[in-house]
Amino acid sequence: MLIAFQGEIGAFSEEAVRALVPGAEPVPQPSFEAVFEAVTEARVDYALIPIENSLFGSVHINYDLLEAHALWIAGEINLRIRHHLMAVPGATLDGLREVHSHPQALGQCRTYLRTHLPRAQAVPAYDTAGAARMVARRGEPHLAAIASERAAAEYGLVVLAPGIESNHQNYTRFLLLTRSPEAVPPGLPDAPAKTSIVYSLHHNVPGGLFKSLAVFALRDIDLFKIESRPLVGSPGQYLFYLDLAGAHTDAPVQRALDHLREISATLKVLGSYPGGRTVG
Repeated sequence: MLIAFQGEIGAFSEEAVRALVPGAEPVPQPSFEAVFEAVTEARVDYALIPIENSLFGSVHINYDLLEAHALWIAGEINLRIRHHLMAVPGATLDGLREVHSHPQALGQCRTYLRTHLPRAQAVPAYDTAGAARMVARRGEPHLAAIASERAAAEYGLVVLAPGIESNHQNYTRFLLLTRSPEAVPPGLPDAPAKTSIVYSLHHNVPGGLFKSLAVFALRDIDLFKIESRPLVGSPGQYLFYLDLAGAHTDAPVQRALDHLREISATLKVLGSYPGGRTVG
């Protein structure tokens, strides 16, 4: 079973793949667009993407890609993120002049960097594990990366400072994507179902958003999250992403979605899936 993820071996996304579907083979991809293309074109069986972080919020590009592709959310997992400062053997904290990592990782560790490495320059990279691999390849003791413990082991680096994230309640939620609602991998947790949808409203309808949310309140359906994204090509209009309790096949959810179709301009069900466990 092949599961695409964005980044290099040692990325947190790879760790999430192994935690959600043990025994699957993670397949690294250079970008989120490439991840979606790999599963859409059937070069892999599934894809795993980050969708939100408890400290830095939503991964907006993946919301846009979910709307643009005909894929189905089949599962989710919440992964505890622990950032480690690593460098080549022999490097010291005092000698560091550059720290490379993904912008979110740099942001999540800014308190440590400001306090302990005020003279080091934070350098953005496209991926945490990719930053670790670059530091290992260059072999220069003034370079460091922020990445996972697995990345340090994978690329032969030494952890100079473990757990340097500013807030240890640092979790990323990942979504498992497939081409078909029937193609769900075995072994996912037996948990109450969630459903994710995206919809848009008719332009200039007073109270439109309130009415769209009321279809769920009227049926006592819990909403877990709402996210808005600009509707490309229509300034001032938005797409609304919603996570709600229940499967799309449950009668109350079906009635709510039928009601929503009557008052919305577009509606797409992105998937129904078991609520994910938290690991790490």
